[in-house]
This record gives sequence, structure tokens and C-alpha cells, in this order.
Amino acid sequence: MDRVRWRCRRGLLELDLVLKDFLERCYDGLDAEGRRLFAELLEQPDNDLLDLAMGRAEPPLRYRAVVAMLRGAGGPEPTEGVGTARAA
Repeated sequence: MDRVRWRCRRGLLELDLVLKDFLERCYDGLDAEGRRLFAELLEQPDNDLLDLAMGRAEPPLRYRAVVAMLRGAGGPEPTEGVGTARAA
């Protein structure tokens, strides 16, 4: 988790805040695939990632569930679905 938290430190304060909130609210609920997709998103340039998080750009289909959680910063906890842990 420390490595992911470090990768979430970006050059834009707004993006830092969105990513910090996502880590606190949603990251632990992601399954392995969701965490892998989130790691891929972190490879995006800051401005592109901020545009995705703020809804100014639409993500590719495979990232939509994780981006929806990013956009839900401050909203309800993620529900079961693609990229989220499933109850046993």
C-alpha cells in the first residue's frame, strides 16, 4: 500500500486530493484486477488523469469502473461489481 500511496503523489494538488480520497475510501475494496487497472491509470500524465477523474474525459471501457469510483470521491462506498471485492 505504501508504494501505491507514493505513486498517488502527483504534481497537481487537485489530483492529489482525489487520489488520496480514493485510497482511503475505495482501494482496500478493490480486487486484484481493480488494483492492476488502478496502477495502469497511475501511469497516465497528471493532466490526463485529472481530466478522467473530473469527468472532462471519458475513460476506455476497461477503466470505467475504477474511474467511476475516482469520480465518486466523497460519495458512497463502492458496490460490488467489476474491480471490487466480492463477499464470500
